[in-house]
Amino acid sequence: MRAIAAMLLLGLAGQAWGDACVVHSQGNQVDVKVCQQNRSIPPNLFRDGFCQPQLKGQKVEVKFVDQCPTGAFGECRNATVSGMPYQQDIFYYGVATDARYLKPACEQQSKGVWMAR
Repeated sequence: MRAIAAMLLLGLAGQAWGDACVVHSQGNQVDVKVCQQNRSIPPNLFRDGFCQPQLKGQKVEVKFVDQCPTGAFGECRNATVSGMPYQQDIFYYGVATDARYLKPACEQQSKGVWMAR
C-alpha cells in the first residue's frame, strides 16, 4: 500500500506546479522578455492560457522551463489576475528603467510585491 501511495505522489509531482515560461515578444519597436513562474495556477491553465499571450502584430516565442532564469532587473512576486484566485511570479528582463512603469502596475493592478534585482 505504501508503494502505491509513493507512486501516486511521484506522479503528482510530475505535474510540476512550479512550471515557468519565458515569453519573448517582438514587434514594431517593441522587444519584451518576461518569465512567468507558476505559484498556484492549475498546470493546464498555466501552460495553455497564461503562457500563450495573444499580442496582435507581434511575434511571440514561448519557452517552458523549470524556473525563471537569472538576469531579471525586477520581479512582481505573488501577482494575481483581476477576478482570479491564482498567483504567479513575473520576472522582467531588458530595460531596467521600465521599472518605473512596472512597479506601480505590479503593486496596484496585480496586487503583487515588487522586488528590484
